[in-house]
Amino acid sequence: MKQWPEFDSNGDLPVDVYQATLVEVLRHFGTSTLQRRIVARRLERIYDLAQSTEQVARFIVFGSFITAKPDPNDVDIFMLMEDTFDSKLVTGEAAIIFDHGAAQNAVGASVFWIRRMAAMGGEQIVLEHWQIKRDKTKRGIVEVISNDQEPSGV
Repeated sequence: MKQWPEFDSNGDLPVDVYQATLVEVLRHFGTSTLQRRIVARRLERIYDLAQSTEQVARFIVFGSFITAKPDPNDVDIFMLMEDTFDSKLVTGEAAIIFDHGAAQNAVGASVFWIRRMAAMGGEQIVLEHWQIKRDKTKRGIVEVISNDQEPSGV
């Protein structure tokens, strides 16, 4: 079982990029309140849809879902996609998550993505950008490294 750090005085994870499986993320952040369980199911659905493209290089979760906030409104996701990824070729339900506005409206998530080749300064610099909050302070973020295939409702 993953050991997570304590939240800082702002209710954020300490500054770092924490790697965890989807199940570990869902168990730690997605069970304490009804709203957290709802948002966790959204995260799981988006992760599965993204993975169905077989083009996800990195999958990052940031924002209120990975904080101490009891009732996050949504889940914030950044995906680094393989250079060969073409969102115009994605069909069905998965296509929704590659349209920011549609994802917000249809699945209750803010989803951002770029191809690896667009990672100016390198992947690590791009990932660290998502640690910066609106007030310009930094927080920890989570990279989902796999889904260990446990059923929904974890």
